[in-house]
Amino acid sequence: MNSIKVAADNIIKNYVKIFTSEGYYVSGISEAAYNYEVTLSGKNEKIKIQVFFGKKGTKTLLQGNKESELYKKIFDLVFGAGLFVETNSDFKEPEEYIGTDESGKGDYFGPLVIAGVYADSKTIALLKKAGVRDSKELNDSAVNKISFEIKKIIGNKFSIVVISPEKYNKLYNDFKNLNKLLGWAHSRVLENILKIQSSAEAISDKFGDERFIINSLQEKGKEIKLHQFTKAEKFTAVAAASILARNKLNEWFSYKSSEINIEIPKGASEKVEGTARKLISLYGTEFVSKLVKLHFKTSGKINLC
Repeated sequence: MNSIKVAADNIIKNYVKIFTSEGYYVSGISEAAYNYEVTLSGKNEKIKIQVFFGKKGTKTLLQGNKESELYKKIFDLVFGAGLFVETNSDFKEPEEYIGTDESGKGDYFGPLVIAGVYADSKTIALLKKAGVRDSKELNDSAVNKISFEIKKIIGNKFSIVVISPEKYNKLYNDFKNLNKLLGWAHSRVLENILKIQSSAEAISDKFGDERFIINSLQEKGKEIKLHQFTKAEKFTAVAAASILARNKLNEWFSYKSSEINIEIPKGASEKVEGTARKLISLYGTEFVSKLVKLHFKTSGKINLC
């Protein structure tokens, strides 16, 4: 089973959980050539939910009477009361929108950083000219240089939320789920930008159920239409946000490494484990627990939890 089909399978199973928890009767999942589907039954009608999978990704569709109360309720459950827009390959980059992205979620050491950038047609052109693209395609030197250019171009129309390891561990214990934590953090970035710049649309990477962000949005955020994509960094404002987030993460690693005079590596490799063990031997477990994301399997390997 390819990755896109696996994603579609996970999506339809998640919908079944949502519908069942809301008290609806849901049929078993059936598989066709290009989609999974379930049927949800009300008193006198049925709604069919289909999740398609193909070379260009997944797409969810509803079939039923669009004017019925049941259809509207199911639409709200699936698409977040109209805030979430199911996107496809024909979707064009808006002339103005907010892009959000995060950095650090795969690193055992360090914070989780979420950034957002507001861009319009003028700044989009300038950002592209400055070399803005997915930060994963750039080395650290380029990231640091381009992040400076981004701030010159967009002025104050951005937000960066840095969740320190200590705060991250507390939030993770509260949310019990990384995607819920990410949804909360992305929504905070959107809210921060909307306080200084109105925007009708936003784009983020699709890291999980869209409702993780939608349910966290406060009043200003509820006025925005949210789009989610896999590989959303193809959109300029999201790419700019990814660069700002990674630059802030780089600053943390540079500062902490200099502070303790030991290079702190990124990721979750054997090198990371070795560094964590060395720091434990030098400074103790309490010190190291304030530098790492404790729920990682690495913590068990080095007896930190």
